[in-house]
Amino acid sequence: MSANASVAGCRARSHLYRLTVALIALGLTLAACASSDDAADPAADTAAAIEAGTADTAAEATETTTADMADDEAAAPVETEPIRVGSLLDETGPLNIYGTPMADATRLAIADINAKGGVLGRQLELVALDSKSDQNEYITGADQLVAQDLAVVHAGITSASREAIRPIFDEAELLYFYNVLYEGGVCDRNTFVTGVVPTQQLQVLIPWAIENMGPRLYVLAADYNYGQISADWVREYAAANGGEIVGEDFFPLDVAEFGTTISEVQDASPDAVVSLLVGGAHMSFYSQYAAAGVNADIPIVSTTFGLGSEQVALDGASSEGIVVAYPYFEELDTAVNAEFVAAWQNEFGSDYPYITDLAVYVWEGWHLWADAVNAAGTLDRDAVIAQLESGVSFGSPKGEVSMDGGSHHLIQPVSLARANASNGFDVFETFDNIPPSFEQDVCDLIASPDTNEQFTP
Repeated sequence: MSANASVAGCRARSHLYRLTVALIALGLTLAACASSDDAADPAADTAAAIEAGTADTAAEATETTTADMADDEAAAPVETEPIRVGSLLDETGPLNIYGTPMADATRLAIADINAKGGVLGRQLELVALDSKSDQNEYITGADQLVAQDLAVVHAGITSASREAIRPIFDEAELLYFYNVLYEGGVCDRNTFVTGVVPTQQLQVLIPWAIENMGPRLYVLAADYNYGQISADWVREYAAANGGEIVGEDFFPLDVAEFGTTISEVQDASPDAVVSLLVGGAHMSFYSQYAAAGVNADIPIVSTTFGLGSEQVALDGASSEGIVVAYPYFEELDTAVNAEFVAAWQNEFGSDYPYITDLAVYVWEGWHLWADAVNAAGTLDRDAVIAQLESGVSFGSPKGEVSMDGGSHHLIQPVSLARANASNGFDVFETFDNIPPSFEQDVCDLIASPDTNEQFTP
């Protein structure tokens, strides 16, 4: 795929993304109203052979060098062919509020790597599939990707999708990057994770909420492994910091009506709501919560709000004041981020809704892989894994990040921020170099490379 074709596709998708965000905002408003080696020189080799002794020796040298040249000439086209890489993300369907920025980040990262010389001196060619917010499409897409000659795959958004496709890539020995915030605990030699985990995110957010809002927390979560395991982490951090859980509710991803739940929250009278909600349907909770007037008395902290640009789609009354904790915000004031935002807006327009935290995990994942391959000097999977496990680092828009070799998770910064009335966030505190401590405790893939499971608290 050419860089120009990639950029054109990105722009088309970004226009569709802006339209999607606008339509979501309109729908929410209506709802609220209703409630390589060099070739040898044959002449030099021949001369060397003559100097060494006999004409027969020289002839042998000439014959050997000519054969080597023929082999090199045959191999040369292979060394200049593009390296094919894969992506499998939700570019359509209700989860495209996350998938569109991630797909845009994928194509921007590929273009950036190619513009800087590519990988091993070769350009990258992206094979991108749309999983359409459908679990079956993930499985079909993963099967299609492993049937092709790919060097790596970056894929999956929900934890359910990850666990559906991870075994497929494991069996095919196709290196896999999962570039998403998640509930943590995956320990798999073939898998590398760039997203933040609870021991980085919730260990910052929950103590802050208890100290600044109060100890009584009510948890609202998506009803699949992300929400369920993350809720376990909320309970653990609440107990460790003098808090208590006064209520819990779990919702399938297609639930969009929260009236009964909001009444139950009011009855429980917590000091704060902890939102672990996911997807376009769950976004309606925030507008319904504000319409009921509850947000003025019971504030919200969240591990997911803003990942789908909810603060852009919702009106200020529904989003302002929600506190979140992520490694990346578009507003971060760093030189690397200024350069990154400028490059993003140059590709997709200055009116792009918001550069999400998820987009930057993707950017990091592709660059960490490319840097590891270049350092290893080969596409060999074992050599690339060894290089990644050596602690490779990257200057990210959010700050320096590095791969923890044993756990295959990132050491990274996390910032606290509050949604504002301008469709963005005000960052008010940053914690640098937070390790994935739970994963480090339970997972050492250097010492035990055959481990393949997901640990839970």
